[in-house]
Amino acid sequence: MLEMCTRPLEMCFGGGGGRGDELLWHMDLKPYVSGDYSIAVVQANSSLEDQGQVFTSPSATYVGVYDGHGGPEASRFITQHLFPFLHKFASEHGGLSAEVIKKAFDATEEEFLHLVKRSWPARPQIASVGSCCLVGAIANDVLYVANLGDSRAVLGRRVSPNGPNNQVVAERLSTDHNVAVEEVRKEVVALHPDDSHIVVYNHGVWRIKGIIQLDEHLICLMLARYEDLDPFFNCFFEYYDMSNVSRSIGDMYLKKPEFIQQFGLPIPLKRPVMTAEPSILSRKLKPQDLFLIFATDGLWEQLSDQVACEIVLKSPRVGIARRLVRAAVQEAAKKREMRYDDIKRIEKGVRRHFHDDITVIVIYLDHPLSSSNGRFKEDEFIDCTSAPVDIFSLNANEADD
Repeated sequence: MLEMCTRPLEMCFGGGGGRGDELLWHMDLKPYVSGDYSIAVVQANSSLEDQGQVFTSPSATYVGVYDGHGGPEASRFITQHLFPFLHKFASEHGGLSAEVIKKAFDATEEEFLHLVKRSWPARPQIASVGSCCLVGAIANDVLYVANLGDSRAVLGRRVSPNGPNNQVVAERLSTDHNVAVEEVRKEVVALHPDDSHIVVYNHGVWRIKGIIQLDEHLICLMLARYEDLDPFFNCFFEYYDMSNVSRSIGDMYLKKPEFIQQFGLPIPLKRPVMTAEPSILSRKLKPQDLFLIFATDGLWEQLSDQVACEIVLKSPRVGIARRLVRAAVQEAAKKREMRYDDIKRIEKGVRRHFHDDITVIVIYLDHPLSSSNGRFKEDEFIDCTSAPVDIFSLNANEADD
């Protein structure tokens, strides 16, 4: 069953052209055991670094959103490995739990480390590739949300079980592991008690000092690598985004001393800068819970939690994820005194100057798992839908290579 998660299903479920935006892919609406879900992705980078997937079965539903940086390898790797690990450990431990989810994250990180070690001699840059990782899992009417980085899960719910249907409250379920957040800065400082300046405020942005010290070195490397400025700025934007994040899968050159040394980077750090320890929340689903939004930070840079939830509440279900993506791109266009039609004519790579890759998955919570008998035959909702590895990659094997 889980082999379906390792390949894109855009040929079966997607709407590749995005109705005029050639960089927008969407799966407008699909049923699952507890309701419906919708997926949309818009590409801004030269290579799509976001990945998203939904696995549904009679006993559990998994949702994954992965925001890569430094390249697409880590987010694609997570797409192929994390759900199978979740399934394996849940089977071994008698069901889902916070411990099972942590084991799946740890195993994914360890397997990616093995890949980096194997690939290092031929491709040393693989040590600088990483990904944020946001996962939701529903089983027995319990929702688990696990997160590394600054992708975000938001619940839309009524104020009370009998509250009005035209009002929604946004409840954030994940922790943004970004040093712009005061709690995260305190966490990083606590991990480096012998360095009072491990986190610094630079040019209006909080950043980790160890990564700040890479600026001159990395910029020189990137300028030497690229003959023209567009690919250079794409790489710089990816690096700049990563410099605020404190947890991820990958980024081995900031976690493992052997890669820090072999990379030849001037980082006087005594311990890892980043970790792969997920924040995990568990929550019993309630009658007033209406829907969930899982999205990479490209959406939340443009829309607040509350605004996103109000769009979902007030809009038709069909195409709701695509509608959120378009709303975010429209906001990005307004900031540049442009229109959406202007943005969508910009080619990938160059488009990264205006907004990030954006992945959105909306999950409607209509039917508790315990009362869903009879909605489908058991084998009708064992399924996995994955966004394409690249908007224009119709050959998945070629894209993986």
